[in-house]
Order: sequence, then C-alpha cells, then structure tokens
Amino acid sequence: MRLGIMQPYFFPYLGHFALIAAVDEWVVFDVTQYTPKTWMNRNRILHPKEGWQYVTVPLANSSVSIKTHEARVLNLADAKTSLLGKLSTFRRHAPFHAEVTRLVQSTFERTESDSLCALNVNALRAVCEYIELPFSSRVCSELELEFPDQMGAGDWAPLICNALGATEYVNPIGGRDLFDPASFERIGVSLLFAGFDELKYEPSPFQYEPHLSVLDVLLWNAPDKVARALRNHTVLHHASA
Repeated sequence: MRLGIMQPYFFPYLGHFALIAAVDEWVVFDVTQYTPKTWMNRNRILHPKEGWQYVTVPLANSSVSIKTHEARVLNLADAKTSLLGKLSTFRRHAPFHAEVTRLVQSTFERTESDSLCALNVNALRAVCEYIELPFSSRVCSELELEFPDQMGAGDWAPLICNALGATEYVNPIGGRDLFDPASFERIGVSLLFAGFDELKYEPSPFQYEPHLSVLDVLLWNAPDKVARALRNHTVLHHASA
C-alpha cells in the first residue's frame, strides 16, 4: 500500500492533488501544533486587476496553543459568501465558473461542524469527485495512534507508515531533506518523492499566476484536462536516486 501524509490545506494547489493521485491511501495529518497564517486556512486565486489575492477562512481560535484538529471556523456561512464573492469576479470569463461555484457550495454544505479540518477534507473530496480522482482518506487524530513526546519533522511519517502497514511512502520532493531513508528501510517501506511540473494555462483576459489554489485552475480548465495533468506532470523519484 502506497501512503501519502499531508496537513489539511484549504483548496490547495494542484501539486497536492498530484500527490493524492500517486498514492493508494491518504492520511490527513492533523495532530501537530496548529500554525496560523498558513495554507490550512487560506489560499490564493487571481486578482482581477493584477497578481493574486488571498481567499481566507477566518478562525475562532487561531493559535499555536491548539492542535490542528482543534481549529474552528469562525463562521462557515460568512466564509462561503466571501469565497464565492471573490470567485464571482470571473463569472463572465472563466468557462467553468458555474461548476466551481457548485463545488464550493457542495464543500460547505457537507461540512456539518465548525471544524477547519472537516471543511478542508470535504474540499479535497469535492475536488477529487469533480475531476474523477479516487480519494481514500483517513484522519490521523481519529486513528488512535500513540506518538512519543518528542518528534522530529521527519519522524512522523515512518511511524504512521509502520502503524498502517504501508509498503511505500510518497512525499513532495521539496521535503526531501526532512527524511532519513534509513528510518524507512528499517521498517521495510520504500521512500519516494513526487515532483510535479507546473500546469500553465491562459486565464484570458487576466494574467496567469503560478501555484494558485486548485479553484483557480478549475475555473479555466476542464476537469479531464486537470486529471490528465496530474498523471502526465508527475514524476516519482526513489530516495536513493
């Protein structure tokens, strides 16, 4: 079983979904200290005048004193209205604006609590359904795993892989320096890194910006094109390579 482990980000960039596409099981990593002002409660879309703008989910308890799974959305209805309002700027030009609007509405409607993690997992699931990408996920805080008190950044993945019976672990290539391949070899897990080449597109009459939220990608690209890009733009590298 090939495993991926990532924090619950808010409508993350396309490379996040490339990692989902490369694995069999996905673990939502929500058991560490919450970090304010990260991709967990905000992302970026085009700005109608120039560059990009943030889309944000305000929290009721944004603090380093909580765990990620304890983060609570201040007001789900207001967050949805704000996001849809910013997306509406592109309704006359983006060919898939209606589809993305329905996707966002579905995400918020599915979220029955004020949990930021639940909202973000529902967002991942809604996007995967829209582009027809299999998504089998588990939430780390619900797995009842026991972790040592002192954990380094590269220690979590081997422990979770071992507990869940994974045979391979895939991480974004940008985090390559975090891991010691020997810690995976000791438990019989192959360590892989996923490199994802940018998908460029033309958001006419606006100016393209790289590495924006998947929502921006989906405004301008058909779902089958996005699904093909996840397959064709992703390369897996072995740790020893």
